[in-house]
Amino acid sequence: MKPPRIPKRKVEVWSLETANLFLTLVEKRRFFIAYVLGIYTGMRKGEILGLRWKDCDLEEGKISNQQTLAKARGKLTFQEPKTSGSERTITLPHYATSCLEKHKIAQAQLKLKLGSAYQDNDLVVCSAIGNPIDTSDINKDMAYVIKKHNLPKISFHGLRHTHATMLLSIGENAKVVSERLGHANIGITLNTYSHVLPNMQKSLAENFDTAMKKNSPKTI
Repeated sequence: MKPPRIPKRKVEVWSLETANLFLTLVEKRRFFIAYVLGIYTGMRKGEILGLRWKDCDLEEGKISNQQTLAKARGKLTFQEPKTSGSERTITLPHYATSCLEKHKIAQAQLKLKLGSAYQDNDLVVCSAIGNPIDTSDINKDMAYVIKKHNLPKISFHGLRHTHATMLLSIGENAKVVSERLGHANIGITLNTYSHVLPNMQKSLAENFDTAMKKNSPKTI
């Protein structure tokens, strides 16, 4: 017997304009840095909430995914990345690095203000006293902003899809995008973002045509 085909789930993404508008709207909100990382790195929500400062090299503009935050049976736990591909180093765009630097300074000031009341877990994204963020809290915050400003509905995971779609749309190598996302293999990336492929094919054909004309022998 052949197993039934699982219907392909539609990938929810924002346009470049909407993603930029959203970041402008959440700039003063407490999860701003999480949204920046979602859009600029394509990291999973659990990876962002589990990110530690010791895994961030801001001088080199790189972060290393070494743990993830998960919620099971109502309890938050830190876990190792689920696959070897998930444990990866991600190069940061300049804007994301700049946001992290500012966030680190603000967090350090808060530590000094709270003193012993601050629970230092070395987390980049944490509560006002340093504890891990409940994964549902960030969902509620994002849904609130989307509804208030009438933005296209999207989940936090949609920021990851948006990042990947943008990279493929501007012609980045699918293998590199796959590694950046932490996919087990490139097939997952190509299957998930197949909606981008038709535009990529058009660009490929145009580029090939241009290259052939540029290098064609002169007509005698």
